[in-house]
Amino acid sequence: MSTTALYIQNVTLGYREGKKTIPVANVAQASLERGELVALIGRNGAGKSTLLRTLAAYIRPLEGRVLYEGKEVQTLSAQELAKKISVVLTDTGSVANMSVRELVSLGRIPYTNYLGTLTAKDKEAVERAMEIMGIHTFAGRYISTLSDGERQKCMIAKAFAQETATILLDEPTAFLDYPSKVQLLRTLKRLATEENKAIIVSVHDLELALRLADKIWLMNNGKLTEGNVKSLSESGALQSFINDESIVYNAQENRIEIRHT
Repeated sequence: MSTTALYIQNVTLGYREGKKTIPVANVAQASLERGELVALIGRNGAGKSTLLRTLAAYIRPLEGRVLYEGKEVQTLSAQELAKKISVVLTDTGSVANMSVRELVSLGRIPYTNYLGTLTAKDKEAVERAMEIMGIHTFAGRYISTLSDGERQKCMIAKAFAQETATILLDEPTAFLDYPSKVQLLRTLKRLATEENKAIIVSVHDLELALRLADKIWLMNNGKLTEGNVKSLSESGALQSFINDESIVYNAQENRIEIRHT
């Protein structure tokens, strides 16, 4: 049975500069269920990263409410939040001098004592996360020696090691080759289904999103529309977002085609 992990109500996304507010987009209502993989799509500048940073409580919404399991995000302590959601953003921070295992182990910080001592359970979670992402074979290597794609897999493994109900990922396929993109999204979908996770993934690979995600969050024209592929196609939302002078969405075959001139 599905359970609502995340609920967004009447949220205005944006930034504050002193007394000035800069709105980016509006979300009237959206929800994320346990066991569900949601693909967040939209053009550059639509507000996808701003939405994810808002959901991660890195920035406050200008208006509205974000709730995790019924609790407003602003009422949760940093440790409570870290046990509910794990986040992978495009900025990986300063981790170059860490080994792969050390980086993934950071996902266990919400559960360790003040010395950061890992228990047997923590170590098991770290090893399992590396196994899931296929990085266990180079667990001793330094992050600085890895390719962009390998580094990204390590950041995702860190999020898995955190063992949260909700996972937010901002463009996790950006540095991966096409087969690896497919493999990652399939892994995320399997984790959502088999381990009852609620996962949001921001992607630019529209066809993969349309084929593999359970639900789509579409950011277009300053607002978010949610639904499955069928409902978004029937409403015309997908066509309005995708169709232009060069490409067109084929609803019957659920794929994007190049227009022939």
